[in-house]
Amino acid sequence: MKIADIRTDYKLKSLDEKDVAPDAINQFTNWWNEALDSSIDEVNAMTLATASKEGMPSARIVLLKGYTESGFVFFTNYNSKKGKDIAENNHATLLFFWKKLERQVNISGIIEKISDEESDAYFYSRPLGSRIGAWSSPQSKVIDDRQVLEDNAAKYTEQFGKNVPRPPYWGGYIVKPQRIEFWQGRPSRLHDRILYTLTDKGTWQIERLAP
Repeated sequence: MKIADIRTDYKLKSLDEKDVAPDAINQFTNWWNEALDSSIDEVNAMTLATASKEGMPSARIVLLKGYTESGFVFFTNYNSKKGKDIAENNHATLLFFWKKLERQVNISGIIEKISDEESDAYFYSRPLGSRIGAWSSPQSKVIDDRQVLEDNAAKYTEQFGKNVPRPPYWGGYIVKPQRIEFWQGRPSRLHDRILYTLTDKGTWQIERLAP
């Protein structure tokens, strides 16, 4: 089969302005709960897109670890490629693709670090191996081979035992949304796209976009 011949005609659901919540976060919650009920594998996996100060884009999959009216939270190494991008350019986009529901959610806004207390609370809830891993990987740096990671893991396991502190270079970020687009696949590529834009008054403007 030719790559150009690979296609799916989406037809599960529709999305209309009159049916969505007036608040973008409430609408996300409605879709989030449907995604949870659909038993989607790694439902919290999302693409995080960042850009350097020169505007060079970069994207990778991260995991949503919480959200509120304020924004969407994930955790990582502050010294990683994404961390350096964020330090240079505080704009970011998150993208969920829930294929089982033929849906996407695109979230764009300002990104910033969460508090040390919030990062501590999440870090100490992680499995021991993940806490050791945060110390063991100089994320995004060039290393000679995998043995570097194995040696680091052994070293920090011996050093910390089960009392592993949070590394000072590891913690959470929150993406504070300014725009959230809800995309529902429809037949013949005539998809439904509903865009929420945050106004100066703190309310959400709702508009339909052409697919």
